[in-house]
Amino acid sequence: MCGERSQVNGKTETYTNWKKTMKDNSMLDLERKIEKTIYKATLALDENNWSAWFELCDETFTYAITSFSPEINKKMTYFSGDKKELIGLMDMLPKHNTDHSPLHRHTSVYSIDISDDGKSATAVSSVTIYQNMLDGINSHLDSGESRLFVIGKYVDEFSIVNGVPRFTNRETKLDNRRLDKGSHWPL
Repeated sequence: MCGERSQVNGKTETYTNWKKTMKDNSMLDLERKIEKTIYKATLALDENNWSAWFELCDETFTYAITSFSPEINKKMTYFSGDKKELIGLMDMLPKHNTDHSPLHRHTSVYSIDISDDGKSATAVSSVTIYQNMLDGINSHLDSGESRLFVIGKYVDEFSIVNGVPRFTNRETKLDNRRLDKGSHWPL
């Protein structure tokens, strides 16, 4: 059948071109699904809806918060753990003394690269996180104020099974090198 001509949308195309078009369309669909998964994760994290976030993650999921320090010329890791460790941490955090000022993320997906076999993908997104102050040193002055908390990039890896992308790894690479007190929540 290769090289035969067929009618598609009133135009004559070769079967090879039609097959390439179909593959391109399925890759675009996968890109949209990955982008949607990244944005769903952002909403779940904003709402502290950990179960919704974990549903988007594969059982092998790993997570890290990192930054690069020019002073010591090294990558610094603030947190690194797998899905099981994160679930335990999220269950325990409400019992700890943490800053409960909500975080709000603005995420923009920059690039998505899907493997040739369509079974895995990587994505890079910009993230800016704002904090709406509930308390502070001068809580009567700071309450209700929104502040820039951190900026950086999400570097994500996905597995794709039956057309459904799931996070296998997220590295939150911060441009900031200092996290505020009580900021134990995933960024």
